[in-house]
Amino acid sequence: MTIEFDDTLITKNELIDSQHKELIGRIKKFVDSCEQRDSKVTAINMLDYLAEYTDFHFSAEEKLQEEVGYPGLEDHKKKHEEFKKSLRSLEEFLEESEGPTEAFVEQVKKKVVEWLFNHIKTFDRSVAEYIFLNDNPDRL
Repeated sequence: MTIEFDDTLITKNELIDSQHKELIGRIKKFVDSCEQRDSKVTAINMLDYLAEYTDFHFSAEEKLQEEVGYPGLEDHKKKHEEFKKSLRSLEEFLEESEGPTEAFVEQVKKKVVEWLFNHIKTFDRSVAEYIFLNDNPDRL
């Protein structure tokens, strides 16, 4: 699985896209570190860093949605909470193991990478389209 920001993830909203690039870059570094079997402490620190950036990004997305009156905000917030819960479960998994195992990496790819890419292509793209249509009513 390739972990990189590509054209399939573009929402055409500059703020969202730039933050997604940063988030995906952090996830890639985290997965690479885990696959190289870096220390448990390194993995925990990277996961904490990822969780902090995720909180920052989700807050920015939700604030933007509030500002534009996005009707799907509550559902979007629920999805964000789902992701945060997955990060917490990964943290617990890692703390209970001796370090980043193959099983842990597989869980990261499923609960973080696959989830995020799907979320961007559906939920986040829909927000960006809503904003674009609101900003360009002549396009309707």
